Amino acid sequence: MKQAKVLNQSEIKRLMRVTSTTKHASRNKVVILLSYLAGLRACEIASLRIGDVMSFQTDIVEAKTEIVLRSWQTKGSKAQTVIVGTQLRSELESYLRGISTAAIDTNAPLIRSQKGSAFSSQTIQNLFRTLYAAANVEHASSHSGRRTFITNLSEKGVSVRVIQELARHSSMVTTQRYIDVSVDKLRNATDLVAI
Repeated sequence: MKQAKVLNQSEIKRLMRVTSTTKHASRNKVVILLSYLAGLRACEIASLRIGDVMSFQTDIVEAKTEIVLRSWQTKGSKAQTVIVGTQLRSELESYLRGISTAAIDTNAPLIRSQKGSAFSSQTIQNLFRTLYAAANVEHASSHSGRRTFITNLSEKGVSVRVIQELARHSSMVTTQRYIDVSVDKLRNATDLVAI
């Protein structure tokens, strides 16, 4: 089975630029960032509820530092925890400020249609397909963000064991299959060795 394409920085920037011009730019940006900055799958993004990602305390609305996915929200039907980085938290807070500050329903879908209904996994996949086509990024899929997330961690020197936990894989072998290895990366690696 062919693996999802890993996007380079230029392609990611182009994707973000195109996304910023779409009708539902803030929603679409959050979908992309949930994939590229947290490694979420399309089915997991579709299943998120506002209360999964946000803490509501009096007048303060803050994004959580961890998203706890319940068993029905994950691929393996097992509860899992997703770590949310600073940039993604900031984007989630900005996105929710734009939805509605009056009486936010924590059980409402995080990613929703114009009519307020939840996106399905297939709708998320279709959205990715549309955005990639508009950004002229070929051979990418809804899983490209997850694979890019994992590969970028590896390139920054994060240990495979830590990446395995962040990717929520039960096997390190699965994690290793996600990490993209290109000729440029091999050349850069050999240049690290000197006598």
